[in-house]
Amino acid sequence: MKSYLVTLFALLLSVLTQSPAHAELRVVTTTPDLAAIASAIGGARVKVKALALPTQDPHWVDARPNLALELSKADLLLAVGAELETGWLPTLQVGSRNGKVQKGAAGYLECSDLVDLLERPAGKVDRSMGDIHPTGNPHYLFDPRAVERVAVGIGRRLAELDPDAKPAYLAQTTQFISELRAARAKWEQRLKAARGREVITFHRSLIYLADWAGLVIVDEIEARPGVPPNPAHVADLIARAKQRKIRAIVQESFYPTSTSELVAQKIGAKVVRLPGGANFQSGQSYIAFMNQVVSLLERAL
Repeated sequence: MKSYLVTLFALLLSVLTQSPAHAELRVVTTTPDLAAIASAIGGARVKVKALALPTQDPHWVDARPNLALELSKADLLLAVGAELETGWLPTLQVGSRNGKVQKGAAGYLECSDLVDLLERPAGKVDRSMGDIHPTGNPHYLFDPRAVERVAVGIGRRLAELDPDAKPAYLAQTTQFISELRAARAKWEQRLKAARGREVITFHRSLIYLADWAGLVIVDEIEARPGVPPNPAHVADLIARAKQRKIRAIVQESFYPTSTSELVAQKIGAKVVRLPGGANFQSGQSYIAFMNQVVSLLERAL
């Protein structure tokens, strides 16, 4: 009996001290869209957390201590980049004291480096021009064509950090892109009648969506990017919108709607409020998020 108990104890100790089949990679993303993409590509091998909510403007996220704590445990940080998060992310990176996720480390990926950014300023940029991003417009995740490149980049970085699972990341990236292309073909067919339609937006955040869907943005509610509208700008906007017969003002739901509603009322248009990002916490995928965006545009335009 004593020999049996010794053997049993040894077996239990062996089981308890064995390393798991694989350790989850902890992935933290700045936005819920990136979280949805990373989750689709990483599958069961990753645990993903988004720092911003879809109800928050990603320019202005409060750098709270709990977010720094999330970063302190991360193996990989995925940022939109192009200075979108410049007002809050560096503070969290420093506060995390995690060398893995600092700029230049293998655990940091700025996804703007993976795409061709629009609106790269040709000359000098200063604050009088408003919230202009010197390296280009960072709102590319509204374009499923750009998201393909982002997906490939994320898959490659996950494979570098977890090389034993490289075949799985490759397969899941391929599957995600295949599903995205199939969905994109349907979305483009649904939006075919809206191509060339003129719209007003709130901020310079929908240019990639417009470029992909074939919409024409004639102006923004903001006087300059990030600068609230003044009465003179609103009056001029109403006059030009009436002349051009604009029928829709399109904006993300986290932007205020009071001025948009006023302009819409004056010109006989409707305000189309798009979700600010995928509702990742509730399990919404990137494809489901974009399907929601397309449905709203299809009904309004």
